[in-house]
Amino acid sequence: MLRERILITAKTYPTLSKKYGETVCTAGLREDGSWVRIYPIPFRRLDEKQQYEKYEWIEGDFVRNTSDHRYETLRPTDVNKIIVTGKMEPSNGWRERKALVLGKARVETKLTPLCEAIKNTPETAVSLAVFKPARLLGFDWESDEREWDKERMAEMRDKARQSEFDFAEADAWRLTFETINKLPYRFFYKFEDADKRVIRLQLLDWECGQLFWNCFRCTNKKLGLAEREKEALAKVKQRYWDEFSQKELCFFIGTLQQFHGYSPNPWNIIGVFYPPYVNQLELPGF
Repeated sequence: MLRERILITAKTYPTLSKKYGETVCTAGLREDGSWVRIYPIPFRRLDEKQQYEKYEWIEGDFVRNTSDHRYETLRPTDVNKIIVTGKMEPSNGWRERKALVLGKARVETKLTPLCEAIKNTPETAVSLAVFKPARLLGFDWESDEREWDKERMAEMRDKARQSEFDFAEADAWRLTFETINKLPYRFFYKFEDADKRVIRLQLLDWECGQLFWNCFRCTNKKLGLAEREKEALAKVKQRYWDEFSQKELCFFIGTLQQFHGYSPNPWNIIGVFYPPYVNQLELPGF
């Protein structure tokens, strides 16, 4: 068992899990810039004070998650004992955040070597990284299934009622089994890496999904569904493309367990890092 102090940098949109019900994959950096994936976390069932935000420091006891062959993955010994100890603010042009993310963590610029390493040595290859694109090419989306699979939902509700899930001690959740709304779209960034390879990766960031739903709820309810979603999608693109493409945009990328070592490209974008461009002369000592 290890006592870990981790700066949370990424949280993926919640997904259904046969073992845990609904869970979130979170990732972050230690003070030395090394990566940690925390899984599983029944995030929406945690007490409010434990629902950590991005760029908050958390502390807790963790052990290696032996059910996951990716070496960075740890699981908490007790999710209820994870504590938030502070926050890294974006002041001074994100100076402190950049010192850790771009200074101490390794920044990757080519995707092919990462994919080849996983193919050759999946158990020792990195599955989390900071990635700096050479050139941004676009941000787009595709339609997806609008509802969670009904048969799977029915099966999982039965398991919840019978307390067959791990983390099933939350009785209110166990009885209602209220899951998050499924996103009806999948979002993607298209970019070029340092090898001039054109890449398109799916964005799994929870904040992107939240933004879509928040914008959708703010649309005129007298409009049709398609028009309301069109407006919400435009707002998402405004932030993730119009705004972020003017920043020093980097991606937090991670692999999916079921594709790690099995797919030619198992990578997804699990979060975005978007500090403002700052004249380095204004940052002595950085």
